[in-house]
Amino acid sequence: MKVPFLDLSLQHQALREQALAALAATYDATRFCLGKDVETFEDNFSKTLGYPRTLGLNSGTSPLHLAAVLAGWGPGDEVIVPAFTFISSAWGVSYVGATPRFVDIDAKTFNLDPSAVAAAITPRTKGIVIVHLFGQPAPMDELLAIARQHNLFVVEDCAQAVEAKYRGTPVGLLGDVGTFSFYPTKNLGGCGEGGALVSKNNALFDRAKLLRVHGMGRRYYHDHVGFNFRMDGFQGALLNVKLPHLAAWTARRQAIAAKYVAGIKLAEAILPSVQDYGASVFHQFTIRHPRRDALREHLAKHEIGTDLIYPVPLHRQACYASLGYPEGSLPVAEKAAATCVSLPIFPELADAQVDHVIAAINSFAG
Repeated sequence: MKVPFLDLSLQHQALREQALAALAATYDATRFCLGKDVETFEDNFSKTLGYPRTLGLNSGTSPLHLAAVLAGWGPGDEVIVPAFTFISSAWGVSYVGATPRFVDIDAKTFNLDPSAVAAAITPRTKGIVIVHLFGQPAPMDELLAIARQHNLFVVEDCAQAVEAKYRGTPVGLLGDVGTFSFYPTKNLGGCGEGGALVSKNNALFDRAKLLRVHGMGRRYYHDHVGFNFRMDGFQGALLNVKLPHLAAWTARRQAIAAKYVAGIKLAEAILPSVQDYGASVFHQFTIRHPRRDALREHLAKHEIGTDLIYPVPLHRQACYASLGYPEGSLPVAEKAAATCVSLPIFPELADAQVDHVIAAINSFAG
């Protein structure tokens, strides 16, 4: 039995007629940059997920860049970023000339370790980028207490955590700014690039909206040096088709994860832990095993796809070599990178395929 790591074609084939009709309507109306489709998506996203307002953007990296501008970070500032995440979590910090201060993670959740954050604070620290990695909300109470103590601007990177909540509050509304990605592989993915920014602070949101379109409040009148971060109409139209299915897709991901947790009995395998403050939406189901590479080879022989997310922590990436983090400086992140493997988890997986993955893992002898 073949089990791909991810097969986007299944979801897109199921929605093909509806998606093509939406694209045709956008095409015929020439709503190519922002416009009605994007405005409708922004409104639907807000109402569906509980945000006061949503700003549609052209990628998941752009809101992180905007957040860094809104925070006022710049040269000489340090911003805390988890060492185990996708690289764009640090890009906004670097784009404005600030320095990412990479910090270790909690071994159970892959998210920022509050004690490591507290230890990393210096007089130059101006903010924290909190990533809700793999769909699991980070420990916001502890992290926000540190932020308040030191007057830090908090960005929540929710790229993998759409629909997740922390103690009942949607992620993205706990800090100063929340950012999302609609890259095709995300839980709510478009057919190209897309992203969004949310904030409970109206002044921050209004400034982000102005910066999104060249710092232009009125056409051809530019009050600020801005950006071209507009979401295109086709992505807005497609996301409007997909958004009504998100709750069912999330429930299916959680059901698959529950089967994995109940069924995987492999010795030394460490499975994702369940946190009482907020359930994961399982963008990934990532386990750890000391013989990870051999396990991957074993699963491949059973025609099961896997992936390494992420094999190199940020502090060891070549682009940040000048920051001088030696090997072993952030040991939990480094161990996660060396031992983690992500299993298939997407809504269209059949129960028989999930059972096949479980059986193959349990048959691994190393």
